[in-house]
Amino acid sequence: MCGITGIYNYRAGDLVDRKILDAMRDTMLHRGPDGGQTWMSPSGQVGLAHRRLSIIDLATAATQPMANEDEQVWITFNGEIYNHTELRRQLITAGHEFKTDHSDTEVLIHGYEQWGLSGLLERISGDYAFAIWDNKANKLSLARDRVGVKPLYFYVDDDKFIFASEIKAILRHPDVHRDVEPIAMYHYLSFLTTPAPLTMFKGIFKVPAGHSVVIDCNKKITASRYWDAVPGKGIDSKFIAGLSERAQEDFYVSGIRSRLEASVASRMMSDVPFGVFLSGGVDSSTNVALMSRLMDRPVDTFTVGFKDFHHLNELEYADQIAAQHKTNHHQVLIDEKDMTGYLSSLIHHQDEPLADWVCIPLYFVSKLARDNGVTVIQVGEGSDEQFCGYASYMGYLELYEKYWAPFRKYLPKPLQKAVAYAAAKGAEVKPGLQMYADIIDRAARGREHFWSGATVFWDTMKRQLVNSHANWSSDIPEAVRSSGLLPESYLQPDTFNIIQSFLGPFDAKYPGSDVLTRMIYNEFKLRLPELLLMRVDKITMSESLEARVPFLDHELIDFTMDIPQAWKTRNGEAKYLLKKAVEGLIPNNVIYRKKMGFGAPMADWLRGEFGQQAENAILSSALLKRGHFNIEHIRTLFKEHRSNRRDASLYIWTLFNLTSWYDYWVDSKAG
Repeated sequence: MCGITGIYNYRAGDLVDRKILDAMRDTMLHRGPDGGQTWMSPSGQVGLAHRRLSIIDLATAATQPMANEDEQVWITFNGEIYNHTELRRQLITAGHEFKTDHSDTEVLIHGYEQWGLSGLLERISGDYAFAIWDNKANKLSLARDRVGVKPLYFYVDDDKFIFASEIKAILRHPDVHRDVEPIAMYHYLSFLTTPAPLTMFKGIFKVPAGHSVVIDCNKKITASRYWDAVPGKGIDSKFIAGLSERAQEDFYVSGIRSRLEASVASRMMSDVPFGVFLSGGVDSSTNVALMSRLMDRPVDTFTVGFKDFHHLNELEYADQIAAQHKTNHHQVLIDEKDMTGYLSSLIHHQDEPLADWVCIPLYFVSKLARDNGVTVIQVGEGSDEQFCGYASYMGYLELYEKYWAPFRKYLPKPLQKAVAYAAAKGAEVKPGLQMYADIIDRAARGREHFWSGATVFWDTMKRQLVNSHANWSSDIPEAVRSSGLLPESYLQPDTFNIIQSFLGPFDAKYPGSDVLTRMIYNEFKLRLPELLLMRVDKITMSESLEARVPFLDHELIDFTMDIPQAWKTRNGEAKYLLKKAVEGLIPNNVIYRKKMGFGAPMADWLRGEFGQQAENAILSSALLKRGHFNIEHIRTLFKEHRSNRRDASLYIWTLFNLTSWYDYWVDSKAG
């Protein structure tokens, strides 16, 4: 993986300042410590730049930005194309000549020439973000991979279009002014992250997963979605028609196993050392087992734990898997002092707040891997979303069947509203009831019961946190409004509009989909690409470490999206089919033990010295002077948490990330 950036000045004679572009490029030295190059178009209106982390084809011929034979097409590319060898063969057969030995970047250039942008995106398999300048067509094309493993941001005004792998590169341009985007902040309070294409920075946007964006010389931005995690692409119904239950299970299990094996194998493509993060759970253990079968040397495995909170550790299971597969195992233990010492770097590398405290242990295990000579790492993200691996998912499914559906079906509307009102009043007295009050409120208002697997301030809570008179208005450039990227409903202070923008079109196209399929689709639109995958990218790349995600191969996703809820949760077992698929590969005591999840003892840390530091930091933040928040309610959250009246750690951590981001990036103009 690398760091890419570029500038397109629309007006003839308006030249890109190379010094500015080089400075933008070099804000991402951590993404590409192996070299940095810049290309300027003959007209001077376009500049592309690249920081290189050498992984595939280490030769200088594979340096970027890279051009085709006549230098009419130029690319800067971040990522990996896992099927580049096969595509290269097709392109050579079609008459294209290659100057590199096995660079996947060059495959993208010739693929664009041969098939066009849409044809190229249909064919490639990988994790990527790239920008292509086509001099003949006088247009710039951007694309982000199907699932959103790699980030891609942009800024646009009347004179120019700027893009980069990280926001900090865009901020280095002197014409980009820093300020908070209020409506993005409003939605962040619900999801721990901002929904694409919004970011927390006013005027800076992100390309959503599975989208391309084309900018022409008339300043017109056209966005297209080229892939979506929807049913109907992975399993032909004729293959399971008439099968017995046992045969259906065998079909699903073998399909999952074979696709996962292929995905892990393809993601071992590397000219540099690689390893795997090993937590001791099903997903990471499966990665280790499959990698071990394909290697003639021990797998390098890396585990993180906590010094003082042993109940959060899974070290014994990680040790078991490491011993079984004779891996070269490494372990690091951290504590509160390690966490507080890392916070300033965390805010810097996140760019915009990602209120997931998993970023903390993730950093230390990433550093461990890099310090031991590894450049590429495999991770287990995406498995729980596809196979219903979270206890919260099972809870939402039970809630829907036992309470949600009957409540909406049998209670008259006036009575539903009365119950919702009473529940809200009860939650004011007992804060622990707020989530239940919000669920009832959603039911009474005809809204979805599931918004995200990571929900912080539910609507009833947000009403207490934010001031009723706060200004959430946004000034979005017309080029973005007309591009097709941003639904107008996103600009209203009603976060349900985000969920409705996903599920409304989905329900129209796939009527009758089961509850779990709709939940999973929702997660692929927001939480997975914009929170979970962004934490992996930002944190691993801060240590010049490339993370690969075998469970998110698009062929596996297409297959699993065609598996009904009844099979994914068969016999009340979460992750039923995946567990069956890996039986015999990893031990049953690992497969069928209770899921712990990758966390941090933030609730305990916030009841100690760090809690006081966090409270002082939040209450003294310049962001609170802007009038969006009820300061007394924030004080109440700390009081209730310290007194053990409620666990408010997630709410506090969300606000701490937000105010720390604002004070660092906006108020102090850091970076």
